[in-house]
Amino acid sequence: MNRPTGGILHHVEIWVPDLGRAIASFGWLLETLGYAPFQSWRNGRSWRLGPTYMVFEQSPALTADRHDRCRPGLNHLAFHIEDHDTVDALVSDAQHHGWRLMFPDRHPRAGGEGTYAAYLESADGFEVELVAISPTAPD
Repeated sequence: MNRPTGGILHHVEIWVPDLGRAIASFGWLLETLGYAPFQSWRNGRSWRLGPTYMVFEQSPALTADRHDRCRPGLNHLAFHIEDHDTVDALVSDAQHHGWRLMFPDRHPRAGGEGTYAAYLESADGFEVELVAISPTAPD
């Protein structure tokens, strides 16, 4: 790995109420997006892409059993996706990995006419946004 650029994200750690569900949902998504398994221990897993890694841990210090994206703290994670076809394929496969499509009546323009994106929610209430790099859909 090359020396990271100053200011780039080192890692993100997300506490989850059920590590198995996080591995099934986030593990599938991250590996599909090119992240590689990085670390594994009894209460956690991480995946790495370049110099940045994402950690999911079921900590014994948790104070709730579900994430609420509308409370202070993390609202969602957004990922660049190569193209519209890949966004569509991810949406199609997501339901088999613990995700549901949010805002289906406005999909794929829930973020506005200038975007092509999918908003997914995990069984534990975590939201991800999958944003096509090009904002216009093919005809």
